[in-house]
Amino acid sequence: QVQLVESGGGLVRPGGSLRLSCATSGFTFNVAAMRWDRQVPGKALEWISTISPTGDHKSYAESVKGRFTISRDNALNTVSLQMTGLNPEDSAVYYCALIGPVITRGPGTQVTVSS
Repeated sequence: QVQLVESGGGLVRPGGSLRLSCATSGFTFNVAAMRWDRQVPGKALEWISTISPTGDHKSYAESVKGRFTISRDNALNTVSLQMTGLNPEDSAVYYCALIGPVITRGPGTQVTVSS
């Protein structure tokens, strides 16, 4: 059974940083592309970043490029998102997701950027 559990969210001031992590199980992690998405209540899900199975290829939404960094640890079956230069527009529930025949997401972790 695929399981994804995000952690690391919280309240941070504008300009601050947070590191989100996603613990995974139930699938062969080192052959799976992974991604991070986010969603503000009442708005559409927004894709943030994708990382290839080996970590060699990464892509980012324009809204976070240069501020967020995706990474993975295939020994620990985790994927992370380092976020810097946070602003209130980054406030959302952040989800990690397994890219497969269907997209499988975890329950999410709340990030709130506010002074």
